[in-house]
Amino acid sequence: MKYLIVVDMQNDFITGSLGTPHAVAIVPAVVDLVKNFDGKVVFTRDTHGEGYLETAEGRKLPVAHCIKGSAGWQICPELAPYVNFVIDKPSFGSLALPEFIKSFGEEISGIELCGLCTDICVISNAMILKAAFPEVPISVNSSCSAGVTPESHNTALDAMRAVQIDIV
Repeated sequence: MKYLIVVDMQNDFITGSLGTPHAVAIVPAVVDLVKNFDGKVVFTRDTHGEGYLETAEGRKLPVAHCIKGSAGWQICPELAPYVNFVIDKPSFGSLALPEFIKSFGEEISGIELCGLCTDICVISNAMILKAAFPEVPISVNSSCSAGVTPESHNTALDAMRAVQIDIV
């Protein structure tokens, strides 16, 4: 079974408090990828509580975002119809993600990631998945991902290439 991991395609990262034009630009391509993917599609959702600004992350990134239950926390409307599986994660990467994939009990033939932000959550989850499944081909779809900046997007892609994650 092939898996597509759609990382944090949430309103706050697209048009909300941490939105960027680069994030807005990839939405149609991500929708197309999800609609045509032959395998299981799993979404991740950055999830914080009301006390986010008092957390270690909140002190370093003092912008309230993806507060559970808020409009910004929701998967963007263009992708919402395709959400069957979702992992809420309180941090950049999800240790629950590989366990969730294993729970299907199927042989894994490949894992592709896309989404936001390449340089934070996409790379974190790609590295976790590479560690959990060292023999499974792991790839990141660069045209369906966006970083905080184009430069940080490219730096993250280079870092993932260095650990044998394929960039497509």
